[in-house]
Amino acid sequence: MELYELALARAGAPSLSEFQRREGLPPTGRADGPSWAALLPWLRGYRVYRVAPGDSYSRIAARFGTTVRALITANPNQDPLRLYVDQLLTVPLGFDVVPTDRPFSYELLCLCLEGLTARYPFLSLRAVGESAYGRKLWQLAVGLGPRRVLYNAAHHANEWITVPLLMKFLESYARAISENGRIFGFEAQALYQRTTLHLLPMVNPDGVDLVTGGLREGEPGWEAARRLGENYPDIPFPAGWKANLRGVDINLNYPAYWEQARSNKFAQGYTRPGPRDYVGPGPLSEPESEALVRLTERLAPVLTQSWHSQGNVIYWRFLNMEPAGARALGERFAQVSGYSLEEVPYSSGFAGYKDWFILSRDRPGYTLEVGSGENPLPLAQFPDIYARSLGILTLGLAES
Repeated sequence: MELYELALARAGAPSLSEFQRREGLPPTGRADGPSWAALLPWLRGYRVYRVAPGDSYSRIAARFGTTVRALITANPNQDPLRLYVDQLLTVPLGFDVVPTDRPFSYELLCLCLEGLTARYPFLSLRAVGESAYGRKLWQLAVGLGPRRVLYNAAHHANEWITVPLLMKFLESYARAISENGRIFGFEAQALYQRTTLHLLPMVNPDGVDLVTGGLREGEPGWEAARRLGENYPDIPFPAGWKANLRGVDINLNYPAYWEQARSNKFAQGYTRPGPRDYVGPGPLSEPESEALVRLTERLAPVLTQSWHSQGNVIYWRFLNMEPAGARALGERFAQVSGYSLEEVPYSSGFAGYKDWFILSRDRPGYTLEVGSGENPLPLAQFPDIYARSLGILTLGLAES
């Protein structure tokens, strides 16, 4: 019912029965197919509107609480001065698509992806693989420039707060592009022309759903995860879950001295699948890590950012490998965020995505640990996390 509550809040309806009454549906107060269909625009952030006699962009904008500019952006192939009756228009609604006040699930991610690509058709979306339990791994791209950067989030299930972080940034950036505005002091159009940003906002969708409730008891994967969790009874279930649903920690599954990671984690007692820190049977054994490696090799980005929680720190190199410009840019990231630029602890310093990227590409790769406390972090921290991370996200587009 979490999505129903979000949609009703956006629609300004005090209850489902009241919303049903407004939409001409039987006011049963029970969730059903017609009610869900009527609520979808309030989750995706847009509706498809059929032009009526006498309509204009300004009248349509006033009716739906949006702007003429938003209509023009969402309908790039339509002439606003030549509307015709029964023409179909995409109409953005008057609120942000990405919510930042509730847990993210895979379903909510997909709704946001649909809404953002409808509002901002210059965004591209494609699936680059599937998770262990068949959820698509979605990649977004925005930009025209030859310089490519790749950001990812939620390698770890209970670090899902990094998903709305990337999605909120994408929405803010896309809006700034469409309005010829600025983001963190930079002209968005100039960034758009120079750099192409690629995002993989949810590397571990199965695990995220387990932690946030998108996956419920009795559904495929939940019982398998519960049984694996019994291997480590001291780790709370599901709040302590970091791994994918096969019990492999995806960020310990990359070919960057994987054998050393295995030795370190086995010494700590993580010798079999479970909620965290199991490295898997071999490097790239998991579909999620394999898909991200394939994507990285295809894009050949000049830098990567991997968003995690928690600690308010930036990890910037692998062993003694220091790609050209990595330290200087890391210092800029630290300056604008207040995060500390630090070395990775030896016990955690192998087989991560950043490690593999630096080892294989010799280009700057960063792991950003946002927030403080115990994962999953409370959403009350999100405003501070976003404010401190915005400069890092933007400088990654602007700097070589």
